[in-house]
Amino acid sequence: MFLSFQAQVRQAAREFVARQYGVEANVIVSVPPRPEMGDMALPLAMELARRLRRPPRQVAEEIAAALKALPGVARAEVAGAGYVNLFLDRAAFAAGVGAEEGRSEESRARLKGEGEPAVPSPEKIIVEHTNINPNKAAHIGHLRNAALGDTFVRLLRSRGATVEVQNYIDNTGVQVADVVVGFLELEKKSPQEVERLIADPAVKFDYYCWDLYARVSQYFEQDKTRTKLRQDTLQAIERGSGDAARLAEIVSTAIVHRHLATMLRMNVVYDLLPRESEILHLRFWDQAFELLKSKGAIVFETEGRNKGCWVMRPQGREENPEPTEPETEGYDESKVIVRSNGTVTYVGKDIAYQLWKFGLLGRDFHYRPFHTYPDGRIVWASAAEQAPGIRPPAFGHGAKVYNVIDTRQSYLQNIVVEGLRALGYTEQAERSIHFSYEMVALSPRTCELLGIELSEEDRKRPYVEVSGRKGLGVKADDLIDRLIAEAQREVEARHPDDPPERRQRIARQIAIGALRYFLLKYTCNAVIAFDLKEALSFEGETGPYVQYAVVRARNIFAKYEESRSQQTGDRSQKGEVEAGRATLEKFLASPQGDLFWQLLYQASQWEAAVEQAIATTEPAAVAKFAFQLAQSFNNFYHRHHILTEPDPQRQAFLLWLVRVVEHTLVGTLDLLGIEVPEAM
Repeated sequence: MFLSFQAQVRQAAREFVARQYGVEANVIVSVPPRPEMGDMALPLAMELARRLRRPPRQVAEEIAAALKALPGVARAEVAGAGYVNLFLDRAAFAAGVGAEEGRSEESRARLKGEGEPAVPSPEKIIVEHTNINPNKAAHIGHLRNAALGDTFVRLLRSRGATVEVQNYIDNTGVQVADVVVGFLELEKKSPQEVERLIADPAVKFDYYCWDLYARVSQYFEQDKTRTKLRQDTLQAIERGSGDAARLAEIVSTAIVHRHLATMLRMNVVYDLLPRESEILHLRFWDQAFELLKSKGAIVFETEGRNKGCWVMRPQGREENPEPTEPETEGYDESKVIVRSNGTVTYVGKDIAYQLWKFGLLGRDFHYRPFHTYPDGRIVWASAAEQAPGIRPPAFGHGAKVYNVIDTRQSYLQNIVVEGLRALGYTEQAERSIHFSYEMVALSPRTCELLGIELSEEDRKRPYVEVSGRKGLGVKADDLIDRLIAEAQREVEARHPDDPPERRQRIARQIAIGALRYFLLKYTCNAVIAFDLKEALSFEGETGPYVQYAVVRARNIFAKYEESRSQQTGDRSQKGEVEAGRATLEKFLASPQGDLFWQLLYQASQWEAAVEQAIATTEPAAVAKFAFQLAQSFNNFYHRHHILTEPDPQRQAFLLWLVRVVEHTLVGTLDLLGIEVPEAM
């Protein structure tokens, strides 16, 4: 309702300016900082005054007179140097909001990104996120990536976009090779023995590999010449030959299944798992390599540190002199695409992958069903061969691509974009968007709660960085388990008589809500110091605080229905919450209705928060909206005792207002991937 009316104001102003002054104008419609200044504001007159060489207030008066006639505008005023402030017809606006709420299921579906799209879009958007190396358990940093990516997908779908969710599986990379070295050299295990290990219900295989990966890292540190094992293993995996390749397939497949289970606990799901092995075996890279060579986008070095390598030197880009991953060690700042031993670096394969996403490679994967979610949805994976009788969806061919990857990979992402640009795909390069974010650390308090030993110096730090390579870190499942356990203690204290299954369900919803909200409330360029106690708090800017606001609203209706059933003796009937035009005019009228209007108007702006989040790739805008609306509702809740309100008409209006806010909060939380518990 808010966005549609804002668009009407913008269009009316644009048409008036063209008709009155014969010029085109960029019309900005904003919300004034204080309610008494109006509901919408236009700084248009100041811009026009310079072009028309007229006093801005005079121009503003003419614009205000034109917009005052717009249906839904109660009055228009000129303020300051020439702002046009609009005051809306509150009852008419509220009736429009009520009409949306009257179609409650449709309204909820739009908020959740389901059902008919708000603005149908024929162009597919591809969002690639999570992308955990399939060599060990997921950790807390991966959870931020997944929460951001999944929320962004939900936001896009709520605005009508067709979105394909991809989770790239680097199953032929250095990290997988290291674990394979660990099994072959340190543990002397055959592929069959590793398969038996995976099948053992007593073994958490992703945890097992976590520890093995740390041991391998130490093994390489102790003797630098051992890194030849890594390179030999990497080459064997890329060729797809021998025990090394077989082990890489066994390990990565098992770990990916574990990752999918971990992310499902976070309410995160995927459509497609493109695997790096198929990038190689289906010769995606060969195709991209020939294209890059033919266009002169990469050059063969015949001397220097990069002798024997194919490299790309992006022009006009900031270069990263320090390697960010093992595969760049030993090379200078020129980005190596193919190493001197013939193996392809991560960024080389990613260029081929990005070309495929846009449908520019002239090749496609084969596909196979990889995993089925509890609701029946299938996660597909790329495959070297197409199984007979399989009819997968159409993947790839995106019009825009978002890659959710942490900021430390910015240089490599720039290389990928430069690769597209060097091949002449300028438009696709512009539509390749690196959705970057900063790392997640832990607060010292949380480290101690999780049993991580800290030095005296670490205890004084604002946050403590962790390292999976060194085996120091928090596994995602361990963190989720601890959050659920902490939440369950609180739930059991508050609801000791509830069935255990209900208490467990509520604790899980609170814990996941706390975790996702904490990971989403910060802007992407902020380093997060995750604090377990702060995340679970029912006070402050937290997920449980927003969830509690919804539970409070629902409790009002539960008690209202119980009261009605006691009066009528019929528990089967539920009272409809309605507010007619006369009621809306009466209780929204200024000044007595100002606070009611502010709450309603605030709730109506959820779409604007979503649009802002999409435009800026900052889901924090929606998290902030949810918290601020919950704050406003809680203030309203404490000031107005709805169930004991003696005036039936006023009570009906207040119940209607609560319903609007409750629906909005539930839908907004769902956009954040957060469920609402039955009780708190």
